[in-house]
Amino acid sequence: MTPEQIQTMLVANLAGCTARISSADNTHFEATVISDSFVGKRALQRHQMVYSALGDKIGGDIHALSIKALTPEEAGTSGG
Repeated sequence: MTPEQIQTMLVANLAGCTARISSADNTHFEATVISDSFVGKRALQRHQMVYSALGDKIGGDIHALSIKALTPEEAGTSGG
């Protein structure tokens, strides 16, 4: 699995999502995910949403995933 594939899955499955994914070995990944869907959600709920968007790839093709899940406002990217 590549960072680009993970990014594509996240953007397709989370509303208003942008994602930056990095990996040195295509097994262990770091993700910064910014989504409107995270508004009003706690950190655990946000992580669960990311895991859900990646489905059965978690624990398989994606051995480890470090997640930073932010709202656009928290990321400083809101349009307002």
